[in-house]
Amino acid sequence: MRHNKAGRRLGRTTSHRIAMFRNMVTSFLGNERITTTDAKAKELRSVAEKMITFGKKGDLSAMRLAASYIRDKKVVTKLFTTIAPRYKERNGGYTRIVKLGIRPGDNAPMSLIELVEEQTEPKPVRKTSKKSAGTTATAKPQEPRAKKVSESLAAEESKDFTTTPEQA
Repeated sequence: MRHNKAGRRLGRTTSHRIAMFRNMVTSFLGNERITTTDAKAKELRSVAEKMITFGKKGDLSAMRLAASYIRDKKVVTKLFTTIAPRYKERNGGYTRIVKLGIRPGDNAPMSLIELVEEQTEPKPVRKTSKKSAGTTATAKPQEPRAKKVSESLAAEESKDFTTTPEQA
């Protein structure tokens, strides 16, 4: 039985799997999106979210833990300076997996995993002036589209479609 054995093996040895995910998380945080298979994307999500959580902590211990997993120092710097502050107010769910279909060569299901972009600015509320507020209240209400279409069809049916000698 597989009790308390989380994670997918993905047909690899442990050392190969760990090395693969170290490379994938480095590429993912460097590019902020990568295309891979569904199973790898689902496993990568947990690793990447742990790294972003380290970045949100921001202390020396978290930086060392992230640097021990991520292979590139520039990516670690990017994680702590640009990516982690973007998700300061968010409690998890930093990634999104979008299914892309199947790979033609081996029929493997492919996915795009990307960082979720937050909308930092809400849309500004428009203030209506007194003049424009008065004109909207006096404008006649719109008729339903179905009523307009049925009236135009009725008008076309009432027309006489016989040709006269002048038209021929």
